[in-house]
Amino acid sequence: MLLDLIAQIQDPAEAARQVLEQTATTPVEPTMETISIWELIKNGGWYIMGPLGLMSLLAVYLIIERALAIRRALKQDDNFMSKIRDYIHEGKIDSARNLCTQTDSPIARMLDKGLSRIGKPLKDIEVSIENAGKLEVYQLEKGLSILATISGAAPMIGFLGTVIGMIVTFHTMKISGAGVELDQLSGGIMQAMVTTVAGLVIGIVAYVAYNTLVARVNKVVQNMEASTIAFMDVLEAPAK
Repeated sequence: MLLDLIAQIQDPAEAARQVLEQTATTPVEPTMETISIWELIKNGGWYIMGPLGLMSLLAVYLIIERALAIRRALKQDDNFMSKIRDYIHEGKIDSARNLCTQTDSPIARMLDKGLSRIGKPLKDIEVSIENAGKLEVYQLEKGLSILATISGAAPMIGFLGTVIGMIVTFHTMKISGAGVELDQLSGGIMQAMVTTVAGLVIGIVAYVAYNTLVARVNKVVQNMEASTIAFMDVLEAPAK
């Protein structure tokens, strides 16, 4: 009877020891917490993420609007210059101008200006075409300077948010006399990281879009120059 009693007393201790051993040897799986984009934006602070949000909306609008405008400028009829040449050779200046009026492109508007000066010296006609071309290029480049500004300003505003976030973090460490917990610092550190990422993303997208649109504008300018040379050749041909 005494041995049975001792066994009953020792069994709970042994059971507790086994439970502790199992707990110590069993790995604890870390819990993964996801965070939404909206939570990231809120962690960045409205005074930094607000301007960055406005910049991103403006950049998207400019990219789409300018891309469509430049695409329309690049679209042209392959037979357009041939028709203009035939009308000029036949003396149908009014028909040539009507064709330019019905064609919505920078080249057509340029040549229409040149056709309206027929009868004057060729130098005057060329200057009028060049002036019309400059106005067309200005219209195509409208808004691109703003896009370039966004590509440079957005990363700087993001870095400003980083500096502010770090200031908040160090200020929290300074005023906390009893030590600082990690969760007390996470707010400032999160703000610092989020604003940097947001600024860089907006800046990179704006920078790539700006250079792409500028390259397409240059292609339009090359087409305009080629059409101007062809037009002047047509005007000089009868005099040869």
